[in-house]
Amino acid sequence: MVISNKLKELVKEFEGCKLKAYKCPAGIWTIGYGNTIYENGMAVLEGEEITLERAEQLLEIILIKFIQQVGELVKSNINQNQKDALTDFAYNCGVGNLKTSTLLKKVNSDPKDKTIRAEFEKWTRANGKVLNGLVKRRTAEANLYFL
Repeated sequence: MVISNKLKELVKEFEGCKLKAYKCPAGIWTIGYGNTIYENGMAVLEGEEITLERAEQLLEIILIKFIQQVGELVKSNINQNQKDALTDFAYNCGVGNLKTSTLLKKVNSDPKDKTIRAEFEKWTRANGKVLNGLVKRRTAEANLYFL
C-alpha cells in the first residue's frame, strides 16, 4: 500500500512534529506527527521521547492503518484526493467518528454531493471550543476532496 505525498504532507502540515510527548488540545498524550498510539496499540504516555526517524516511521505505519480502515468504510468509487482527504480527517478525528458521521453517509451516497464540504466543516471543535487550526484543516481537507 502506497501513501500519497499529498496525504503525508497534509498530515505533517497540520500536526507538526514533536519528539517529546505533549497533550493535544483534546487533552490526549501525543507524539511525533500527532500520534496518540504506537503501532502495537499502546497509548503514548507522558514523558516519552522519540527520534525524528522514529516519528517518520511511526507516521508511515499508522497512516497505512488509517488508509485501510477508511477504505473499508467507503463504499462508493472515489478518487485519490478524496481518499486522502477522508484519511486525513480520520487521522485527526478518529475512524470511529468518521464511521458514524453524516460526512461518510454522504460520501457513500453520492461522492460528488457539494454538501460534503459543509460536513467537513462541522468538525472544528476540541473540548467544545472551535479551534482555528481545525477550521483551517477541515477547509484544506474539503478543498483536497473537491480538487
